Amino acid sequence: MDIWGETKIDFLGKRWIMFTMSGIMCIIGLIAIFAIPMGKANLGTDFAGGIAIQFRFEKPLSIDKVRDLLAGSGFKDANLQQFAEPNKLLVRLKRSEGKLRDISQSLGEVFTKGLPDNPYTVDSTTEVGPTVGKKLQTDALWAVGISMICILIYVAWRFEFRFGVAAVVATLHDVLVVMGFLFLINKEITLLIVTALLTLAGYSLTDTVVVFDRIRENMKKRSKEETIPLINRSVNEVLRRTIVTSLTTLLALLSLLMLGGEVIHDFSLALFVGVLVGTYSSIFIASPVLLFWKDYKRPVAAKV
Repeated sequence: MDIWGETKIDFLGKRWIMFTMSGIMCIIGLIAIFAIPMGKANLGTDFAGGIAIQFRFEKPLSIDKVRDLLAGSGFKDANLQQFAEPNKLLVRLKRSEGKLRDISQSLGEVFTKGLPDNPYTVDSTTEVGPTVGKKLQTDALWAVGISMICILIYVAWRFEFRFGVAAVVATLHDVLVVMGFLFLINKEITLLIVTALLTLAGYSLTDTVVVFDRIRENMKKRSKEETIPLINRSVNEVLRRTIVTSLTTLLALLSLLMLGGEVIHDFSLALFVGVLVGTYSSIFIASPVLLFWKDYKRPVAAKV
């Protein structure tokens, strides 16, 4: 996979341009995070409250046909999930608390008229109220926060504390940028999106650790080299590995995005964008953050 030869790109020379771009994207991500508890974001049933109804039909049915049927009947925000048994279907809907009682009856009328030759029974009906939704929002924020603390502890133990801080900054940057992107395109925020963000945090950390490992190796081998050239050298040395690894991951995610179906579409999209952002942050965010640490700015070796 040695597509190109040795590179000598001055990544740190572009750090202020990249910091400005990332700062704008992170601000959008922070707006999205503050919009969630205020109910301003497009929250899914898990967070906003709603109803989940499980139907069992007499014959197998096409989920695409059901989706078109519900959309044409005014249920455009319906979230559908099919089980291993092709005649079972789970329908999730966001509705205000006052309308929850009428949802099951309304859906039943739609299926009765739209699928007259396929009788059904309701296996279960589950309501998610505002109280539960608020608790899930809090738990999701705690999950992301605890993961950031664990990343800091791990990288600080694996390398040094300053590396841990840089890794947390880069990982938090990735989460905020993806959140901001989903907020801008009005994607529904569900627990599956939270899962994607936590998965992204793990991927981003792995990529960042590879870069940090090379920086540490060069610190030992080239102890007299200036800081900025040393970091640039290290990033260039692992650049091919970073790009090839990211491209391989993106191919898998692209397959999920195009062929995985409606249920995991948003999950795949969040991860696809996250891998792109994670690759960018490993190169342009994680390593330059080390320069803000005074102890890391080693004096230039005296000329002999």
